[in-house]
Amino acid sequence: MQTYGNPDITYGWWAGNSGVTNRSGKFIAAHAAHTGLICFAAGGSTLWELARFDPSVPMGHQSSIFLAHLASIGIGFDEAGVWTGAGVATIAILHLIFSMVYGGGGLLHSLLFPGDMQDSEVVQARKFKLEWGNPDNQTFILGHHLIFFGVACAWFVEWARVHGIYDPAIGAIRQVNYNLDLTMIWHRQFDFLAIDSLEDVMGGHAFLAFAEITGGALHVVAGSTPWEKKRLGEYSKFKGAELLSAEAVLSWSLAGIGWMAIVAAFWCATNTTVYPEAWYGEPLQLKFTVCPYWIDTVDLQGGGAFWGHTTRAALSNVHYYLGFFFLQGHFWHALRALGFDFSKVSASIGNEKNATFTIDS
Repeated sequence: MQTYGNPDITYGWWAGNSGVTNRSGKFIAAHAAHTGLICFAAGGSTLWELARFDPSVPMGHQSSIFLAHLASIGIGFDEAGVWTGAGVATIAILHLIFSMVYGGGGLLHSLLFPGDMQDSEVVQARKFKLEWGNPDNQTFILGHHLIFFGVACAWFVEWARVHGIYDPAIGAIRQVNYNLDLTMIWHRQFDFLAIDSLEDVMGGHAFLAFAEITGGALHVVAGSTPWEKKRLGEYSKFKGAELLSAEAVLSWSLAGIGWMAIVAAFWCATNTTVYPEAWYGEPLQLKFTVCPYWIDTVDLQGGGAFWGHTTRAALSNVHYYLGFFFLQGHFWHALRALGFDFSKVSASIGNEKNATFTIDS
């Protein structure tokens, strides 16, 4: 974290990142605890939506965001193919149980395990220490993240192929095989909002799984190969040795999640294949005053909509505005990582207010 030239600076409790900047053990504790909070929110919200669900009102008109996501991947249907919420409570309770497991892991890493992984007695654990000026250390950690993401994508592809997901074209659950057409995947980069084939969706996930797992493996071994060690200085510079810092990594993370949130907002607002109308409600209309926003195209009076909006409207607008503020955080931390001193801005404003001007006679 940038200290503006003051090595003895003390951050307030709200600057949570300052406490984990150079302490990899605390960093892992924060990650585990954060995952526990997400699991708890998912499980609790799913139970809340299930408790207030009204079968006589379309799901998309009840702002049932978590139920809609589960229905989209084929969960909650009876043997006749009708959505009844079967098994949803079990999944919600499992999330609540996992939240306690993750929370316990966060407490263990925070209170019992070393605050810095380089102090761990486990040899393998010491490899996950944080060395911001060492690109090989950073790529090693990045590689594991990519592999986990790739495995998640592969799991989703197999789920669709073996269990099946909801196809709005036929209004039922069906098994979906992936279409691994590289030409299609390339062109879908530019018209993904209009995608209308679940096979193409799974093909994109299959390709992404391969790319992430392969890239992750390469990042894990990067720096440990003989040909790299011979030219360590050159390759370290290529990997961004002069760019790495806690602020920089945080800014890149915020940029990634912010951009994904905005893309998801536009996608959810109009696409009825990935976001079926039966679960999310009707497509939205884009409006613009000071900034873009989406409004419902149906009258929801008398329905069970939460705050008077469809699931699609709630999901799209919340994603867009969260993404917008994430990007503001990206710019803030990116500028700090580049050395911009924000304290000079307030100082300059104060000098302007206190300045006196004279006019020569």
